[in-house]
Amino acid sequence: MRLSADELNAGLARVCSRAGLGVLSGELQRLTGGAVMESWRFAAGTSAYVLRRAPSIEFMQGRPYGHSTEAALIEAARAKGVTAPEVVAVLDGPDGLGSGFVMRALPGTADPKVILACDDPAGLLAEAARDLARIHRLRQSDVPEGVPVMDYACAIADLKAQFMEAGGDRPIIALGLKWLEDNCPDAVEPVLNHGDYRMGNLLVEGSTLTGVLDWELAHFGDPHEDLAFGCMAVWRFARYDRPALGLGSLEDYFAAYEAEAGVTVDPARFRFWTIYRTVWWALGCLKMAAQWRSGADRMLERVVISRRTSEQELDLLLLLEEDAPEVERARLVPAFHSGAETEFGEASDQETLTAISEWIASIKDQLSPHDRFQAAVARNALGIVRREVMHGASELFFHDQRPSQILTGDLWLDAPEFLATLRMRALTKVEIDSPKYPALGHARKKWTGEQ
Repeated sequence: MRLSADELNAGLARVCSRAGLGVLSGELQRLTGGAVMESWRFAAGTSAYVLRRAPSIEFMQGRPYGHSTEAALIEAARAKGVTAPEVVAVLDGPDGLGSGFVMRALPGTADPKVILACDDPAGLLAEAARDLARIHRLRQSDVPEGVPVMDYACAIADLKAQFMEAGGDRPIIALGLKWLEDNCPDAVEPVLNHGDYRMGNLLVEGSTLTGVLDWELAHFGDPHEDLAFGCMAVWRFARYDRPALGLGSLEDYFAAYEAEAGVTVDPARFRFWTIYRTVWWALGCLKMAAQWRSGADRMLERVVISRRTSEQELDLLLLLEEDAPEVERARLVPAFHSGAETEFGEASDQETLTAISEWIASIKDQLSPHDRFQAAVARNALGIVRREVMHGASELFFHDQRPSQILTGDLWLDAPEFLATLRMRALTKVEIDSPKYPALGHARKKWTGEQ
């Protein structure tokens, strides 16, 4: 449900009146980020607030619980000492704003670039571990009914169904699914998992944690899942060298968590959930394209995020190849190098795309903060297409028949040169889709021997 600025203001005025927040003042500010939900900052009375809402009613269909339950989860976490925002109102039908809720705004930034450059990353890592341990103290009796309990085998089967629905033609994801099926651990006592505990969803001021955001994926399950998700390479951003949230070492993160939670982290379970969530996010990226195609959300960002699937395939292969025979791990592959552009005659397709990108850059200062972000997304999209056109790679990665062999156990990483083939595929695809991805440099050095 797309709303105009006037409709948003009118709806928020009704919410503020109903919740006793005071008179709406100033202009709405669309906050950047958030792969699914919209966030708007506004002022009412003497305080600042954030509206969090679904972009359409269709986005809420099929979800295990709605925004009223999510709001109750946040309040339950606050009661356990978690640094979470205060929810002041849940949207109602007469508000005319769709599905969502209003929170009191907290100080700080969620920008990973700013946070990861903080003065005391070790202290911040300890605070993040503390809050995660407090989230994991919540049990089913502490929250409303309807918050799902993860069945590990069913969750893997669901990922497999998503994979087949998305075409079932990506061998690295198939390897991940097969590995998960073969290595699924026994269940443990379920605790509340935040479900998206990572850099980008943590609000920080200076080197102090000021808020844990985005609770829409919360569920009950293995605490190692939450621990692992934030340590995935994709959520370390520019700090690939600091494996715990991009802030420090796993040893320090685990020690701080264990001190607060009173439990011991199991490295084998941590690895399982790292692989699980890498497959999960790879398929989540693929799903963005399906959402765009269906018309449920035609944001350009959906299309670009879908191309980040290759990042997760590269990370997944780095994780899985630990199980390959030494002779296969030792095989180096040739490095992928960018091709040359044309120098004569009319402008090529690549040059045309570059010209459009440069024009977008020239007008970015005239745009609102949200539109400036979307302009950056558009330039990213043009870069992907430009690199793909340059290398003639649009048909290189589809209609692969090997996943069916992998899923039945007839093909694995011990097959001669299969790992090398997948390494080449992963390097080439990420060079096209996301050449600045920090893990790419690590993989290129490891797999090609280039410095």
